Amino acid sequence: AAAHYVEATGDAAVLDEQVTFLQGALLAPAEHDRLFSPEIAVERASLFEHCARALDHSLATGVHGLPLIGTGDWNDGMSRIGEGGKGESVWLGWFLHTALLAFAPLAEARGDQRAAVWRAHAAALEPALEAAWDGDWYLRAYFDDGAPLGTHKDLECRIDSIAQSWAVLSGVAPPERAARAMESLQRELVRPDDGLMLVLTPPFDETPHDPGYIKGYPPGLRENGGQYTHAGAWAVMATAALGDGGRAASLFGLLNPVQRALTKDDADRSKVEPYVVVADVYSVAPNVGRGGWSWYTGSAGWMQRAGMEGILGIQIRGAMLHIDPCIPRHWPGFEVTLVWRSARYRILVANPDGICRGVGSIRTDGADVESGPVQLIDDGGLHLVEMTMRAPANTPSTAPIHERPDALAI
Repeated sequence: AAAHYVEATGDAAVLDEQVTFLQGALLAPAEHDRLFSPEIAVERASLFEHCARALDHSLATGVHGLPLIGTGDWNDGMSRIGEGGKGESVWLGWFLHTALLAFAPLAEARGDQRAAVWRAHAAALEPALEAAWDGDWYLRAYFDDGAPLGTHKDLECRIDSIAQSWAVLSGVAPPERAARAMESLQRELVRPDDGLMLVLTPPFDETPHDPGYIKGYPPGLRENGGQYTHAGAWAVMATAALGDGGRAASLFGLLNPVQRALTKDDADRSKVEPYVVVADVYSVAPNVGRGGWSWYTGSAGWMQRAGMEGILGIQIRGAMLHIDPCIPRHWPGFEVTLVWRSARYRILVANPDGICRGVGSIRTDGADVESGPVQLIDDGGLHLVEMTMRAPANTPSTAPIHERPDALAI
């Protein structure tokens, strides 16, 4: 998050802010967790140092060369996969690789020698991650005893969404495998008739390998095989990163709470507010389509990023505006009003050739922008940015795109 903030705002000074630590007694070897009120430590350090220590703490690997999962990674319900200290997380490998390379330049700018260590560790993760390829998708994890999780042979959790999405988002997986993994996600985890995109399938129920408290949820509920919005937003972003605007928008529609209340029957099935993002949607009868944990999820922020950055392609880096949409080819274009500090920018994107992706000409206030990104100006004014999408010369205009216009509702 800190690295993303610096990239988005250009404000590296925030990393110098002094922040206290929390302290508490270490867990005993047999303890997974403990409920207590931590104390504020006397020691303080910069926000950069806090982040750096977190990265350093994540560098331990198991026999497969992947990060240790401990008692949970993103999916904290997988609390017993690595409780013995040997289990490994494939997803965390992709994620850690991304975090290390995002933070290394910030360390180098400060003369911090850990940048070289982080880059070397990221490089070492790459072959270990590729070894987790299962033929059509990537594994999710390894248990303490070395047994894989997320293989085509598994009767439960045969495939997990986030390991596939982050193979793409990390930029590490070879393009052909990244595309194949996302095709597997679409085939195995997307249920368009039910309006669902599952986080994993089949749910945990009777597996002899105990994954943790995730198995305590009934099959199809929350992280145990339901639609989990946080994971779904990553899938949308990964699909857009591969250039499939039609499918990205369709998947976004599956997450859109408005789509779950278009009719009275839809609303009765959903049982949650149609104007807020829910954390999860149930996937097993008799509760298919029922939402859970509304008003209580950070997934709303990820949905905004998936829509604005992934599909509409609007990104701010420092004081520069980047526009690189990935939209359904039948969209004629779109308009965005962006407020940046005291200025307002009206952004008009035209898609005359009916393509999914391709940056053509850009004009700002009537003048051509030669370098691509638009310089943002904090002048209190109203500015007009016009961009026309154009396909690269070597891209066939007839490339197959998965379009479902009837299902789109952004």
